[in-house]
Amino acid sequence: MVREWDPRTASSAEISSLLDCLNQVFRTDLPGDPLWQPNYLREYLTETMPGVRRVCWLAEEAAAGGQPDRVVGHVNVLLLGDIGVLEVLVHPQVRRSGLGRRLLAVAVRRAYHEGFSSVGVEVIGGTCAVNFYESLGFDRQFREIRSVLRLAGLDWPAIEKMAGDLAAGYEVEFHPGGPPAELIDAYARTKAEQRVLEDGDLDLRPSSYDPQRLQESLGCLYRRGMKPYIVLARHPRTGQVAGLTEVVVPAQHPNRADQYDTIVAQDHQGQGIDRAVKARMLLELRSAEPQLTEVQTWNAEGDEQLIAMNEELGFQRDRDWWDYGADIPTLLHRLGVRS
Repeated sequence: MVREWDPRTASSAEISSLLDCLNQVFRTDLPGDPLWQPNYLREYLTETMPGVRRVCWLAEEAAAGGQPDRVVGHVNVLLLGDIGVLEVLVHPQVRRSGLGRRLLAVAVRRAYHEGFSSVGVEVIGGTCAVNFYESLGFDRQFREIRSVLRLAGLDWPAIEKMAGDLAAGYEVEFHPGGPPAELIDAYARTKAEQRVLEDGDLDLRPSSYDPQRLQESLGCLYRRGMKPYIVLARHPRTGQVAGLTEVVVPAQHPNRADQYDTIVAQDHQGQGIDRAVKARMLLELRSAEPQLTEVQTWNAEGDEQLIAMNEELGFQRDRDWWDYGADIPTLLHRLGVRS
């Protein structure tokens, strides 16, 4: 049975069963990745940025002996800007049963009735999801490469040297929780500059390129149980945030952190800022998050300079991550769903 589901009012048993389904998917599709913990899972699903909504459905299988129904599938659609962003999970034991198509159909139909004309989805390379989406006419539109850094065995003296190896005239600062209020405007301007340069990405995540949106984003991260850390390089003579790097430690998998943006302003390229702030971040995380064992990052295909710098820091390429997109009316026709 597939039913619309509100995680805000869901029982603890439903949340727990969904977590089990999610971790079974990870065991099959991402062996070696940390399993998720129950911490803040409800909030992870319910909290969104202002103006963004998430609608969820569950697929359940009746359990014997009066036990609670077991979650065997989940789909949610994030109604974001002008695109509906999909996330579909199907328990490995019930794959190839048509459940994935049914889950996809209900979410795409809702996006259509909400006025959206296209949907996007992130797909993990090397998994059965690639054939699933391509068979339904999704177009492969953007490729990222995931890399993982394992903190055990890092050459910490070398990391310390990298952290100090930048041109004179900059001050590097560590800010747990996000940039201080007096730097919000300058920080947002540097991120906005990067947005102009980006090209090709489907932009499947909420973005924070203005001061108010940036503050809202930080608040949303906290509500979802995701702790942000910032290292930035200030240029005191101009007051500009010359470079920055962001890492988030999620309560759902606190042993593996997620690297977010690393940006160097155009006027400050070539000064060693990007490598220095990333190295400083690793040094700070070692004491701020002692349980942390790994950091994962994603880089756009073709960004060989940043990938090479990450490898110098100790990151190792792991697997491809693809953005796919589809036109909703065409997709509904392929799914055999009346709009």
